[in-house]
Amino acid sequence: MGKIDKLDKKILSILSQNARMPFKDVAAKCEVSRAAIHQRVQHLVEKGVITGSGYYINPKSLGYSTCTYVGLDLERGSMYKEVVARLNNIPEVVECHFTTGPYTMLVKLYAKDNEQLMDLLNNKMQSIPGVVSTETLISLEQSIKREVPVVNNSNEEE
Repeated sequence: MGKIDKLDKKILSILSQNARMPFKDVAAKCEVSRAAIHQRVQHLVEKGVITGSGYYINPKSLGYSTCTYVGLDLERGSMYKEVVARLNNIPEVVECHFTTGPYTMLVKLYAKDNEQLMDLLNNKMQSIPGVVSTETLISLEQSIKREVPVVNNSNEEE
């Protein structure tokens, strides 16, 4: 990914708090030109440090009242990619991770209600070839959501 210097980290720290902050305001906080911020951000995107931008939509505003984590156990770990391809066709699935521990995979999804959740589990996820079992954990409340902290590390240039 390349090295990140102090200015890059300051930019990342500011933008992780407010991604919609105008570059002129970021530039003022960093005491550099707006063009320098634009170039730095573009470089961070090209290097894969910044991986996206956009707006977060509150799922509840669209009627998705149930956030669920589903642990999947697969017949064989090598089936992971085929299972991911099938999960990718389920729009309610918003995250999928290949994991260590009691599950082969951990999936995050949103459902409008328990009836839809049951359909997603029984008719979509459990019917995927290679899925041996699932365990469902319903999130009652999301208490923390944030980006990782931007701190000094060994990749930093002076």
